[in-house]
Amino acid sequence: MGWLDALRGIAALVVVFDHSSYSFMAQFRRELMPDFNTSRYGIMVFFLVSGYIIPASLERRGSIRDFWIGRIFRIYPLCVAVAGAMLTSHMLGIAEIRNFDGENAAAAVIAHVTLFQELLGTPNLLLVLWTLSYEMAFYLLVVALFSVRLHQQSATYAVVLAAIAAISVAAGAALPVSALSGAVGVVPLIAIAALTMAAAIGCASTHSPVLRVLGAILGGLLALVLVTFNGTVPMWEGLVILSVMFLGTAIYRAEHGQSTWRTAASAAAVVVACAVGSAYQYGGGSNFTRRGWIVAFLLAVATFGIGLAFRQRQVPRWLIGLGTISYSVYLVHPALLAVSDGTLGRWKQNNLVLEIAFYSVLLPISMLTYRYIEAPGQAWGRRLVRLVQVPRRKSGHKGAGSLPSNTTTPSD
Repeated sequence: MGWLDALRGIAALVVVFDHSSYSFMAQFRRELMPDFNTSRYGIMVFFLVSGYIIPASLERRGSIRDFWIGRIFRIYPLCVAVAGAMLTSHMLGIAEIRNFDGENAAAAVIAHVTLFQELLGTPNLLLVLWTLSYEMAFYLLVVALFSVRLHQQSATYAVVLAAIAAISVAAGAALPVSALSGAVGVVPLIAIAALTMAAAIGCASTHSPVLRVLGAILGGLLALVLVTFNGTVPMWEGLVILSVMFLGTAIYRAEHGQSTWRTAASAAAVVVACAVGSAYQYGGGSNFTRRGWIVAFLLAVATFGIGLAFRQRQVPRWLIGLGTISYSVYLVHPALLAVSDGTLGRWKQNNLVLEIAFYSVLLPISMLTYRYIEAPGQAWGRRLVRLVQVPRRKSGHKGAGSLPSNTTTPSD
């Protein structure tokens, strides 16, 4: 899996540059962005990697409960630590947090706990957290499909979602930002979504086959509704993001003999055509240029393809190491930038020295957060999985959300 770590490391560095260039390379950024949207490039690579890995992780475990335990202990410890550091810096007066426009504090906290804040009309405490909302939507969809044993048709889902995105743009189906929040109200929608999500994950993790399926389907429907009707990116782009993740899964299935390479290649061609067509028809908007988005998307797909083609080659250890700490790099850098902006301020002229200095501070901090927060968190998750498996083995149960006995996992 070294090639995937390399891709994550590269994507993380590009996203960091996209955000740090506001502070240290403003002139260069203004010249680059119309032709190459660096942020979209990085996150599309991340989404392809997630699509390749996440469903395989669920199917390998064979247990929905074990999957959710793993995801929670993978994501939340560092999120909580960085959010705490950000709030502390704000209280000390050395960093500013985003304006929540007088939103109910309890509702904002609950929205962030669900990781659906981007899809619930709540500003993100950290600017990068919006992508985790789409990751969470993908998790819920994958669990839903797994629970009803329809998870193998990843290429079909990628094509259908991409096609809907293209059709919606062609038909002029444009919804206002956070349309559901505007219709229902931010606080009521957060309450409904949080309760629905808790019920969905709780039921999907039980031993009862009926509750498991109902909970998983409920979670999948919640994800689809929020992505389609309440995103802050255009509806077509939210659907393209889900399509890209399912494309990553389709490629995984082709590589592991669960599907054919022809199927994966055909799905990739349709997804790319629909995504590029959607962006071209959409034209433009705030922080969006047609050319910059399309170039970034095509380069992201090409980068993943190159990584896949050379997956049998030895990957430099430093790239694997960078990929290992990429989640820390991704979450820590906006907090560090907020402190930098609050103390040094932003530079009107390009300052390459400060840009390099920022990386030289960020990477060591990220190594520390990985070692002392990420890695222990994952270890706690594995320990909890083993603990919940002990009574399962003693009682002879296969486990909450386990695959039926006639179903094969990739590890088989």
